[in-house]
Amino acid sequence: MEVKLKDRPIQQVREEAIDKLIYNYSHSVISAEAFERRLDDVMNTDDPYKIQSLVEDLSLNIDMQYAQEKDTVFTPNYSHEISNEDDTLTSILGNSERGGKWLVPKEIKVYDVLGSTTLDFSEAVFQHQNISINLLCILGSVTVYVPESINIVSRISSVLADVDNRAASVAQKQAPTINISGNVVLGNLTVEKKTTTKEKWVAFANNLKALFGDSKNY
Repeated sequence: MEVKLKDRPIQQVREEAIDKLIYNYSHSVISAEAFERRLDDVMNTDDPYKIQSLVEDLSLNIDMQYAQEKDTVFTPNYSHEISNEDDTLTSILGNSERGGKWLVPKEIKVYDVLGSTTLDFSEAVFQHQNISINLLCILGSVTVYVPESINIVSRISSVLADVDNRAASVAQKQAPTINISGNVVLGNLTVEKKTTTKEKWVAFANNLKALFGDSKNY
């Protein structure tokens, strides 16, 4: 027997609706304007019946190809390639950055004195489920960009400093977890998503639309 809609986890109901919106938009069933309008409505309500009503007129259901494309985009990149177990970034009156498709070690040490450091995990390739960032920031600025598929745990001691964690730990349990610890003195630490949830869904939808084209063979 199917579980009643009101008793299902709202996040699951929402994601299924978003999947259906994206799939139908990518196959030109609805316009870009209708897609973004409905996407906003789905993301901004916790009423499962309203969410369902926003997609009940859409005729197409997702297939295996869609699921595979989604996994490729939204699942963290793992690799068995061997690299150093630790890495150190030092910024003294200068800049340091890690970004792109870089191999993430188990431990990252950051020393930032009157400098600027950026760690961008948006396209990073992970080898370990638990990653430690040990931070010492004095009169400097450290920014950490993370995708939604990553868990973040922050244990920072700050002295006359700003520590802003805008990336909630809501990823799946098997997702990588980044543990940030250390000290920020008269400096700034910001942890945030590089793109919003909506921006990522829209980008994924547009990529699928380009992949499927305007074909009516469905």
